[in-house]
Amino acid sequence: MADEITQSKVQIVDTLKGKSVLKQKVFDNTAVAFMMVKEILKNLARDVNGNLTGIDQRIRMEYTDRSTFDAQLKVAGDLLLFSMHSNIFQFDREHPAWKTAYIQKNKFNAYSGIINIYNFLADSFKYSRLDDLGYLIARIFVNHENQYFVEGKRQMGMLFTNYGNEAFSPESLKKIVYTAINYSLEFDLLVPPYDTVKIASVGQAESKIQHSRLITGKRLGFQFNSDDVLDDNSKPQ
Repeated sequence: MADEITQSKVQIVDTLKGKSVLKQKVFDNTAVAFMMVKEILKNLARDVNGNLTGIDQRIRMEYTDRSTFDAQLKVAGDLLLFSMHSNIFQFDREHPAWKTAYIQKNKFNAYSGIINIYNFLADSFKYSRLDDLGYLIARIFVNHENQYFVEGKRQMGMLFTNYGNEAFSPESLKKIVYTAINYSLEFDLLVPPYDTVKIASVGQAESKIQHSRLITGKRLGFQFNSDDVLDDNSKPQ
């Protein structure tokens, strides 16, 4: 029994020295990448607004540093939310990243921090429409060696062909951010199906039909996991 306890204690120490230290390194690297993203957003808002003089003030960019793990950029009627997860993840065994030589060489390379990029309607936050929908445009994975890749759909793609050969940089993160913004601006709000809004209760009317009954969200023209959004073939022309 004493030997088993000793062995268990040794295993705990080994795990703390190995995996736990690794995860802390991943967290630190992801935090650095996220600070770069915040700086990119702040500078972009300043530069773009400098070129919008004499134009309707409502289309100006508004950058907000919400917290250590969240930042947002309002772009006209859109709001992009950039969110760093505070935990570290390992890819599930079905994820294509496991097929890369980089991860096959060292399974610790599969531990990553995540920065998510969501697209919402700015009015959803302005009018506190809590049932409105936002969509995940992309997520950035960063590991203990500052290697990164981007997972998304359509323009964002699933870009890990260089995983293990390219550390993140201000330029690479800038490209991701700019692509996400352009992607969000490309798709417009679609009219909801008539049958989903044809009946309203008195309570809904009292609390304003347009806020409580009409769940609003852009259909961004791509499918992410089980999201029932429109694909390119069904996008209105």
